[in-house]
Amino acid sequence: MSSSETTTDHKKIRKWAEDRKGRPAAIRTRGKGGVLRIDFGEKEEEFDEIDWDEFFKIFDENKLAFLYQDKTKDGKTSRFNKFVERN
Repeated sequence: MSSSETTTDHKKIRKWAEDRKGRPAAIRTRGKGGVLRIDFGEKEEEFDEIDWDEFFKIFDENKLAFLYQDKTKDGKTSRFNKFVERN
């Protein structure tokens, strides 16, 4: 069985992403900051790569939490993640 966890810990989020060769990115919107993403593999055209400081500034300003999965149901490394509102 696979399970997901939620965190707001910057170090844990960065380590999880970098262990999977993920890079911080944002999709720019008309609003403040943008929509956060972790970009994997080939750079996605609509994603603007940002540094971790900007990433976490947007993350904290929008009171987000990081929902993620470490392993898939069959035990492989998972890249599943999404940003959710903090409780």
